[in-house]
Amino acid sequence: MKKIKYILFFLIVFSVNSCKYYNFTGTGKIDAETFQVNYFQNNAELIEPGLERDFTIALQELIQNQTNLNLTTSGGDLIYEGEITGFRISPMTATADQRSAQNRVTMTVNVRFTNTKKEEDDFEKSFSFFYDYPAEQQLIGATLATAKLELFERITQDIFNASLAKW
Repeated sequence: MKKIKYILFFLIVFSVNSCKYYNFTGTGKIDAETFQVNYFQNNAELIEPGLERDFTIALQELIQNQTNLNLTTSGGDLIYEGEITGFRISPMTATADQRSAQNRVTMTVNVRFTNTKKEEDDFEKSFSFFYDYPAEQQLIGATLATAKLELFERITQDIFNASLAKW
């Protein structure tokens, strides 16, 4: 019985001690205190009003929620900037009478990440994701809101992983 107590004690100590090297977001130790997300311009051929504002806010919120970094408007240790380079809708599957059965909206974002404390982490990279929806629906209202939520969630997480989690 005494042996089991010692084993449990060491397991608990080891588990708690290892958290200083790793956390639940997978970022490890971040050598920065602040970050800034500059406004992402919408340079896509198909312009969806407000897309750039909503995307910028989504990226800011994701980083705030998954790190202890402070958001700043200038002079950040980590700087995210770029532009939305693509937002397009294309038919994906057809019915027997040659009509579209499903559409796909694809969003592409070019990101420039600058780490002022560690220049070897800097990159410029393109991130893209898609959302499929039934062809009988238009990309407005609830369908658009769901598509934006899905696109933003995936692209912002990919940006976070590339810049802070090093995945």
